[in-house]
Amino acid sequence: MQHGHRLQVGLVIPLSSCTCPQALVPILRVNVRNDFPSPGIAVGNGQLVKPQDHITQRGRHRKVGPMKIGIIGAGNIGGNLTRRLTALGHDVSIANSRGPETLSALVEETGATAVTAAEAARGAQVVVVTVPLKAVPDLPAGLIDGAAEGIAVIDTGNYYPQQRDGRIAAIEDGTPESRWTEEQIGHPVIKAFNGTYAQDILSNGLPGGSPGRQALPVAGDDAAAKQIVRDLIDELGFDTVDAGGLDESWRQQPGTPVYGHQGDAEAIVKALAEASPERTAEWQA
Repeated sequence: MQHGHRLQVGLVIPLSSCTCPQALVPILRVNVRNDFPSPGIAVGNGQLVKPQDHITQRGRHRKVGPMKIGIIGAGNIGGNLTRRLTALGHDVSIANSRGPETLSALVEETGATAVTAAEAARGAQVVVVTVPLKAVPDLPAGLIDGAAEGIAVIDTGNYYPQQRDGRIAAIEDGTPESRWTEEQIGHPVIKAFNGTYAQDILSNGLPGGSPGRQALPVAGDDAAAKQIVRDLIDELGFDTVDAGGLDESWRQQPGTPVYGHQGDAEAIVKALAEASPERTAEWQA
């Protein structure tokens, strides 16, 4: 069952042969469970819906059953996801670049299992890759080997060329950050949590249907994997907005309106629609 909010970002290409960013006009489609879309957003079959138009409420949320989850990276995001996911009853394995022995405090706090990065995906239904982009090429080869069938791989990463990662030519040339990460690890990824403050994961979750419930954009090409991620985020206490395929995931990269946004689904839809593919100077090498 689909739930949360679903934003599809399509592109209208003019009759001219130009496909430069200025010639691409975004069309946003959203299915809303509890709220109304912004004026002029196309819904469902593409017809415009006004704020006062009724939208049928969707059914009850599907509860996520206990899953085996591997988290690669024990920084702020990885650590707080470990805390929340173990508290929800998931079987969490956590890895970092320094070895399992350095994770004893987090293991003692949460009950997670410390493993190496090469072991994190074994039998996992979800793997979270939450390491600096510059470290992604150094992840073990065959990282997803041994994972459960239908695994969902979440990429939380951001490209910080001036602050941390140095120049990555493909990203500077326009490849979306998560598409680049996908190519490095050799498996499709779902982009989520990249613009979420780590503390929000611990403190901002609310039950489904709560007014003003914070929403997270989620982008990716694998519909089944994306739904797994959206269900998991819902269990963590957040609504989701489907931000389209991975080629549209630039809409949630650093420097875009949605990056760091703590608004509800309607606000996230609006912020995604306002994004520009042009990187600002702060986020260029």
